[in-house]
Amino acid sequence: MFQKLKSYKRLSLVLLISFVFGCTQTEPDLLKVVKIKDGDTIVVLTKDNQMVTVRLAEIDCPEKSQAFGQAAKQFTSDLCFGKGVKLQGNEHDRYGRTIALVILENGTNVNYELVKNGYAWQYSQYSKNNAMLAGYQQQAQQQRLGLWRDTNPTPPWEFRKGERELKQTNNENTHMPRKHRSRKRKSRRDTIITGFDLQ
Repeated sequence: MFQKLKSYKRLSLVLLISFVFGCTQTEPDLLKVVKIKDGDTIVVLTKDNQMVTVRLAEIDCPEKSQAFGQAAKQFTSDLCFGKGVKLQGNEHDRYGRTIALVILENGTNVNYELVKNGYAWQYSQYSKNNAMLAGYQQQAQQQRLGLWRDTNPTPPWEFRKGERELKQTNNENTHMPRKHRSRKRKSRRDTIITGFDLQ
């Protein structure tokens, strides 16, 4: 009897440890969203207190200086600022940002929500064959949500291209050599005021 009781205690202890260990192992590593840079770029804090800049994959929000740029940033903030998220994807862009889908603890895909609500385009150059995302964009267009209230919204990649071209043109204009004109220098005699000139 004592032996059976002892083995039940051991079994209970092993099950309890397995349960606790199993729960911590299956829990996803959530990262806290600590900053919203713009609609499609956030900063997360890892468990070891490292800040990681994340560019939301497959979508492109209006730039902050574009129409609906600030609204997109606010939408992203309302959706995930201060919350725990997990990232799907670990590629990096040329700026060193992590490119990922951002998933809230409840399973909400932040990237897709932005497109669904008309605050982002599907970034077709980097989102090939994603029929679901294309469908969300088409639905937002039909319902005239967010940026689709404008009759002809400018995609951010075209806006950025225009900004780069304008900057390049301005740089070329400021670096153009000045034409040196030959100026006739006044002689010192011409600039001396005599008493007769004062009248």
